[in-house]
Amino acid sequence: MMINSESIQAAASRIKGKINRTPLTFDSKLNVYIKWENQQKTGAFKIRGAINKILALAPWEQERGLVAVSAGNHGLGVAYAAKLVGAKATVFIPEKTAKNKEESILNYGAIVHKIAGDYSQAEIEAQNYAVKRGATWVSPYNDEQVIAGQATLGLELIDQINPYDSEACLVPVSGGALVSGIGLAFKLNGLKTRIIGIQSKNSAFFHSLYHYGIIKNVVESKSVADGLTGGVEKNSITIPLVRSMLDDFVLVDEEEIERAIAYVWYHYQVIIEGSAAVPFAAVLMNKITVNKPVLIITGCNIQADYHKEICDRWKDLF
Repeated sequence: MMINSESIQAAASRIKGKINRTPLTFDSKLNVYIKWENQQKTGAFKIRGAINKILALAPWEQERGLVAVSAGNHGLGVAYAAKLVGAKATVFIPEKTAKNKEESILNYGAIVHKIAGDYSQAEIEAQNYAVKRGATWVSPYNDEQVIAGQATLGLELIDQINPYDSEACLVPVSGGALVSGIGLAFKLNGLKTRIIGIQSKNSAFFHSLYHYGIIKNVVESKSVADGLTGGVEKNSITIPLVRSMLDDFVLVDEEEIERAIAYVWYHYQVIIEGSAAVPFAAVLMNKITVNKPVLIITGCNIQADYHKEICDRWKDLF
């Protein structure tokens, strides 16, 4: 399979009625469009790719059981989609995954394996488990059907906005499926809108891949943008896609991400997680100078007490 207009349209048809069409608003003060994908089912965009992948499987592939690795939101999408088709899902998560994400995955009926170590270690364990059990592997990013599913967000944007009214789309980057999907949707529909990736300095793996083609001197630290942490699978199909789709790649630090979370709460009364806050962080800190960018707000699955702690810490700014 190649990711083309037909496969993206097929994904849109496949998941129609099973996901939410999320709102797009304009903030005249910041001069930005905001795509509120935090209002998606399961609270994050990841469900688009997970549902498309799992619905596209043959019945026998579903019946073998589904295995995934996740920092939280992909696991939620896989668990939700598995329940939809009556399949068994097993999700591997790093030991420091947010408790609310772990509980939500369990609530959808998936089995959870918590792995000592970071995301990359959990990914290795999950892939080995899938091979040994003969189960179907559902990658969060290194999969054409997953990318085609994420591309439906790009199609939705094209339908919601005059694409020529915005110079750029600001997209959080982890494994690269979302930014690849949006980039493909725009390119295949003839849009020249710039695609700008945003990532945390504390886990700048794809930033290094984009600039150098390799992971060079990246040391990962804990990040409030937990959904953007972890390395990228060697030879992932997203690596050449991201390098060809992106026009720029910006890093933000932990304080900037926290301030963005607080800003969104105090200005819109909306809860977003750290991964979703990175486009706002880039705009608020003037790291992006384009006209009317679209900010992709990817999810809302943050611990309530952690969100309150962050907002209290920065309340004097707002």
